[in-house]
Amino acid sequence: MKFGVVVFPGSNCDRDMIDALQNDLKQEVIPLWHKDKDISMFTTDDCIVLPGGFSYGDYLRCGAIARFSPMMQSVIEFANRGGKVLGVCNGFQILCESGLLPGVLLRNANQKFICKNVFIKNGDDGALKIPIAHGEGRYYASDEVLQQLEANNQVIYRYCSEGGDINEESNPNGTVLNIAGICNEGKNVFGMMPHPERACSESLHNIDGKIVFKTLFGLS
Repeated sequence: MKFGVVVFPGSNCDRDMIDALQNDLKQEVIPLWHKDKDISMFTTDDCIVLPGGFSYGDYLRCGAIARFSPMMQSVIEFANRGGKVLGVCNGFQILCESGLLPGVLLRNANQKFICKNVFIKNGDDGALKIPIAHGEGRYYASDEVLQQLEANNQVIYRYCSEGGDINEESNPNGTVLNIAGICNEGKNVFGMMPHPERACSESLHNIDGKIVFKTLFGLS
């Protein structure tokens, strides 16, 4: 499986993502520049990653300008053909701006940038410790969209306590229903605010991020 990591002006987690995929998860990685359009080297079994950061300085809205980059036009077409796409933090914001995922990411409820370790869980799995670093990570969608997400099992991660309890105290940013990440109805486009790439190295004393990649993409 190949991974393409898109680099926008203002991306600051692309190197983290590339390092985690290449060195910690032993995957083939190809950096992709935002002004390019050619992703013909990828099949729908591969994955394009939109990393965290502040694409185009987060002017207008987070991800609003990146959505119109030449590379994103190719990524949208790739996703619509069934190709796998992962957006982390700013990448999640870009996916929502581009319409590949429903909903929006709003300013954190406390109106402050938050950078710390949190716990997230997928279904009945145990809690994973994954870092967050965002100012606009509060997921919001209409009641109709939220009902569809729940009915189609499109919520991939929720914020929880270290013991796995999903409650208000474990919600770091005021996101609706403790949502930390979602996928599209086709289960090939994934977006999440926490940074699994920052939790893949033994030297950081946390490899819970590896479980995220293995869960989403079946990596060994």
